[in-house]
Amino acid sequence: MLTYYQQNQNAFSQNYLNELQGKVLGCPYLTLNNLNRDFVGTKGFSVVFRRSHLATVEQQFPYFQPYLNQVLQAECNAFYLNPLLLKSGSRVDPHIDRSLRSYCKTIEPPTVVSVLYVVVPTDLVGGELVLRSHKRSCGQIIPQSNTLVFFQGNLTHSVNPVTSSGIRLSLVCEQYNLDDSELWEIPEFLIESRAIQSKDRLSKQRSAKSKGRDRN
Repeated sequence: MLTYYQQNQNAFSQNYLNELQGKVLGCPYLTLNNLNRDFVGTKGFSVVFRRSHLATVEQQFPYFQPYLNQVLQAECNAFYLNPLLLKSGSRVDPHIDRSLRSYCKTIEPPTVVSVLYVVVPTDLVGGELVLRSHKRSCGQIIPQSNTLVFFQGNLTHSVNPVTSSGIRLSLVCEQYNLDDSELWEIPEFLIESRAIQSKDRLSKQRSAKSKGRDRN
């Protein structure tokens, strides 16, 4: 059982971090964040999945597999995974993670949240992860590359504004332990990205134009 949070340094090889950074930054789903308004000036995308479809995630995103192998908790059965990119001017306002609530309104906060700092500028100013429990401070984590953090899912947390150049890239996974009725409402596997939404809108616009030409 976590006492608020724990940190593990040198969690992965540098080769893996380099690969992960390159794959995430080159991913076509990476764009203006699909998360709520607490995530100011950030980029990312999200993968929703049940444990039963972990193999699907690893097939679609093989570069997430080493991370997932290490961080997923045995008691958890539903997950919300998202790369999170911050740069100068970005911040995350105080909130408690409940990202799966858009699918099931009765869901409580996750059991645990895991964060891997993939790349952090050596001259980073700002960007600290601030943890609170019932308005009481219980930790402020200065991000460092290749550090893996686990914190209790019911903690209010925020990221201080980044005011320096360079990027702060992390990989975040909300991990939930749901009962059968809640789990049934969660997608088995789903990618959330504004890039997908934009493509869908463009496809619909093209289809509408095509139908218009057909009518003429």
